[in-house]
Amino acid sequence: MTAPERPWRDLVDPRRAVEVDDLEAGLKEPEFEQLEIPEQLGPATVVVDDHKIKRFAFTQDDHHPWHLEASPFGGRRVGHAALLGNDLVQLFTTVYAASRVVGLHTEEQLWFDSPAFLDEQVVLEGTYTEAYERRGQGYVVMEATATGEDGRSILRHRGVEILRTRPGDVAGRGSAAPAADQRRVTGEVPEGAPAFDPAAPAAGQVLPVLPKTITVEQAAVFSRVGEYVRNVHNDLALAREGGMRVPFVQGQQQFGVLAELLTRQLGAGFLAGGWMRVKFLKTVDVHEPIEAGGIVTAVADGRVELDIWVRRADGGLSAAGWASAPLPASETE
Repeated sequence: MTAPERPWRDLVDPRRAVEVDDLEAGLKEPEFEQLEIPEQLGPATVVVDDHKIKRFAFTQDDHHPWHLEASPFGGRRVGHAALLGNDLVQLFTTVYAASRVVGLHTEEQLWFDSPAFLDEQVVLEGTYTEAYERRGQGYVVMEATATGEDGRSILRHRGVEILRTRPGDVAGRGSAAPAADQRRVTGEVPEGAPAFDPAAPAAGQVLPVLPKTITVEQAAVFSRVGEYVRNVHNDLALAREGGMRVPFVQGQQQFGVLAELLTRQLGAGFLAGGWMRVKFLKTVDVHEPIEAGGIVTAVADGRVELDIWVRRADGGLSAAGWASAPLPASETE
């Protein structure tokens, strides 16, 4: 008997294109009117293989040794904290045609419960739980999970997206507001603020800035060009049809930059107990320099709480949010 073929590393196995003409045949049109609430998305199984980890390292320019050599988790290689984040965001494309999506991610929230290990098979599943209209745009809320082979939770996700829009018409509004119980994040750092000290975190300490420049190649790979998906992040013509001059970086890719910053500063506890909630305020063009930053707002009950942000080349914020994690341990790098 022939052994069942191993699951692929992504939501779509591009090898199907050898025999299949339309890789999105039978999928729904990604329009607000097509939504069903609640609507099941997935499940899908992906493999966290060597290629998936190294590809993410390329797209994020994040070559931390925990992902490529050995980690504090029993010496095993683990995926980046946000490695599976885009798989969860894109889980709706198991039901809706990915290459006809012209959406805009407006908010992302992830709970990092445990790392994903090299060669682990992970089950992704989610649900569209809510839909509403605001300022002429149709929004949809997804809740999703990534579960390891042993049944443990790896990630829990809650995201908000404008399902279909013209990005150039809404991308610069920058009007996202904090929840009633959270502060507005300004990205302002008081003059003379102390640098973050992992050994003795304290309110007011500032994380070192993490600079990045996401190239068109990195954005294209992150945004599923390897699965033959075309969108405003990996295709110049589609970006211009959407009112943008060039492709722009996915909000989820910026989220990954922030997750790298927190992994490097807060250590292994961030991958097994961290949390981030980020609102995407303005777009970032490919090749546009950005800087991820953060400031500690409180240390209480064994956790560090922070305001976090991504600053664009023009000085404005493209993303802003909140994070927390267990107090860093000695293995922090």
